[in-house]
Amino acid sequence: MSLVENLFLEPQSKRRKINPETIESPSPNCNHWFVRNKICISCYTTVDNFEGRSFDYLYKGMQMSNEALGFTKGLISQTSWLEDKKLHLVLDLDQTLIHTIKTSLLYESEKYIIEEVESRKDIKRFNTGFPEESLIKLRPFVHQFLKECNEMFSMYVYTKGGYDYARLVLEMIDPDKVYFGNRVITRRESPGFKTLDLVLADERGIVIVDDTSSVWPHDKKNLLQIARYKYFGDKSCLFSEDKKKIDESDEKGPLNTALRFLKDVHEEFFYDWSKKDLDSVDVRPLLKEISLRWKRKADGVV
Repeated sequence: MSLVENLFLEPQSKRRKINPETIESPSPNCNHWFVRNKICISCYTTVDNFEGRSFDYLYKGMQMSNEALGFTKGLISQTSWLEDKKLHLVLDLDQTLIHTIKTSLLYESEKYIIEEVESRKDIKRFNTGFPEESLIKLRPFVHQFLKECNEMFSMYVYTKGGYDYARLVLEMIDPDKVYFGNRVITRRESPGFKTLDLVLADERGIVIVDDTSSVWPHDKKNLLQIARYKYFGDKSCLFSEDKKKIDESDEKGPLNTALRFLKDVHEEFFYDWSKKDLDSVDVRPLLKEISLRWKRKADGVV
């Protein structure tokens, strides 16, 4: 198993492998690119005051120098593009794929939902290990969205929620680690703003789906901002004749729209692929171009 596959848990390809060991390092001397538990994994010397990024969420104790990070990001993305025709997709959780609320904050008109939890697959009730009992509601179409995105992208979860909370959500949307593996970044690893520095892929091949743009101050060009999902605590929500909340549509809801947009991005990124230069491809101007095209279409402008 190659270094990249072993350390960073990228999906296995069924086709030809690109072996990073055959790619010459920029320097014949050890620059301590990869350090685990303060030990360089190349020369086995102790490294104190290491300057680089921690990737504990992928491999406990692992750190990378800035040089190693750039090299690894490029290698992983080019392998993904060439062998699997996959980009990378970074997904937020709260109000993007789910909505969570403390049960104490439910309106009276919503409390019937508590009694329905056991009979519904789209809602989870939890309290063990958390200050208050809460409900997690899956956004409509989320399972189909993830299934189809998995064909086009290697996916990450990136949430400002805690690690234990993220694991609860993943038990609902990816219990077998088919979609995300260990590629889950929480506030434990990223207590401040969100950053693509923590995602092991070239920024030229990453798309972010998040309901909040302000948490990505340096990566807005990669962002597809989705409408915020709010199922609980919304007085403007419509109710059916039997006084049950009316949810987003599977067929016409924001996740379905986002999926169609992502399909356009993937198709155009890999269009006429054999003629493209790997050093010049970039999904960011493509995101802007497709967004403008969709806006003109919505406005009725040809």
